[in-house]
Amino acid sequence: MSEKIKCLIIGSGPAGYTAAIYASRAGLHPVMYQGGQPGGQLTTTTEVDNFPGYPNGIDGPAMMVDLENQAKRFGTDVRYGMATKVDFTSSPKKVWIDETTEIEADAVIIATGASAKWLGLEGETKFNGLGVSACAVCDGFFYRNQTVAVVGAGDTAAEEASYLANLCTKVHLIVRRGEMRASLIMQERVKNNPKIEIHWNSETEEILGDANGVTGIRIVNNVTKATEEIALTGFFVAIGHQPNTAIFKGQLEMDAQEYLLTEKGSARTNIDGVFACGDVQDTIYRQAITAAGSGCMAALDAERWLAANNLH
Repeated sequence: MSEKIKCLIIGSGPAGYTAAIYASRAGLHPVMYQGGQPGGQLTTTTEVDNFPGYPNGIDGPAMMVDLENQAKRFGTDVRYGMATKVDFTSSPKKVWIDETTEIEADAVIIATGASAKWLGLEGETKFNGLGVSACAVCDGFFYRNQTVAVVGAGDTAAEEASYLANLCTKVHLIVRRGEMRASLIMQERVKNNPKIEIHWNSETEEILGDANGVTGIRIVNNVTKATEEIALTGFFVAIGHQPNTAIFKGQLEMDAQEYLLTEKGSARTNIDGVFACGDVQDTIYRQAITAAGSGCMAALDAERWLAANNLH
């Protein structure tokens, strides 16, 4: 089964929905395939307090429903399905959905996002949104004047530990080895912060909690094998993100971490008519509001490209 459309949007987080709102208002008649996690990472967040326009905060999944309904209001064709293969070597571009439906699109906007890497502990799933988080900037406010832990050894972990130290009473930094991978300046910042206690050669064995959420963790020293239980209410995993770019390998340019590369100041990729927005190309900010902004950029770039090529 094949279908020809003007503008295809792959992914449905803040970037994808914002791109859909702008593209549909511009008369591009966009078709969106939501992917394996409709609404993206925010559907795993219980409260969003830092997105403008919600003075009392909003539940993450409810916010995504609002954005979806707004996109539909202007005519976006929102569909369930996941892109499983692409061919950007010719025009129109070809994208296969669930390996069965072939879509031919003049312009493609990629908003497939990135997935947080987890440790694989049962408690990460059980207490996600109840004390377990992969974003200190997103959720740190809720742990003001409390004790938390951060797992990781790179710049992201060091930055999140430092950020949380400004809000929390104490931050336990769990480092698997006897050294950190973070830049020297970030390491010094962590080591010199009296609110941060570093647990070297340590791994999280279990996340402890009850019906109300996380109450602590049990860590094990992988050298001495000694275990320790630490009472806390927040557990932040900062071991990195994996951009959802596997199907674009060999066609779109990526950095060493497999994030899509876009031209500075735009959403354009190395392929004409293919645009990327949101966390799939953002290695720095990874916030809902910045994703939404880049979704706007992608739709505007797509509209201008289509017009310049007499396809609009």
